[in-house]
Amino acid sequence: MVWGGNPSAFDIANTKNFILAHSEIQYLLVLNEPNLTDQANRTPFQASSDWLIYEKIISDLASQGRIVYLVGPAMNYGTMTNYSDPVVWLDAFYAAYKNANGGRDPKIDFLAFHWYDYGLKDQLDRLQKYGKKIWITEMANWQVNSYAMQELQMRDMVNICETRSDVFRYAWFYGRGTLPDSKYTYLLDQSPGTLTELGKYYLSLPFSK
Repeated sequence: MVWGGNPSAFDIANTKNFILAHSEIQYLLVLNEPNLTDQANRTPFQASSDWLIYEKIISDLASQGRIVYLVGPAMNYGTMTNYSDPVVWLDAFYAAYKNANGGRDPKIDFLAFHWYDYGLKDQLDRLQKYGKKIWITEMANWQVNSYAMQELQMRDMVNICETRSDVFRYAWFYGRGTLPDSKYTYLLDQSPGTLTELGKYYLSLPFSK
C-alpha cells in the first residue's frame, strides 16, 4: 500500500522494485482516507495530481510484464473542511482529474471503502454512481456496546458484502490490543494466533468471495 499521496512520502522506484521482486502481489492500494486530516490528508485537487504517479507505477510495471491492479482511494467519512462526505470528495476528485487530463477518468480498478457504523448498504448504494467494484478494506461497527451486538452487526455486514455483485472483497477491521477492547471488534486475543469468540464467529459465517 502507498498510504499517502505526497510523492515525497514514498520512494517510487523502491515501490516498483518491491512489487517486481514479489510475484504474489496483484494489487497496489493507495491513498488511505484522504479526507481525514490525520490520515492521508489530500484535497481532491492534490489527489488528482497524485493519481498520475500511481498510474505511472502501474503502467511501468505493465511494461515489464507485471499486471497489478490499482485499488483506491480508500474513502471514509472524514475531518477535512468541505470534504467530510466521501462522495463529495470523490466528485471533486473526479472533476479535478478530468479537467486536468482532457476529460479522461482516473484509472481505478477497484474503489476502496471503510465503514464503522450502521447503514453499510446505503453507503454502498451511494458509491454505485462511480461504476466500480468496491473493496471494503476495513469494516466494523464502532457504535455497539457489546460483543453480542457486534456479532449481529457482523452477520448483517458480511451478508451485505456476500450478496452484492458490486463488492469485490471485504475485510473486518479487528484492531490490536488487550481484551476486552472498547469497540468490541477484536478477532484475536492476546495469545498469538488465538481466536476470540468473535473471531470464531467471523470464520463461521458463510462466504463465497
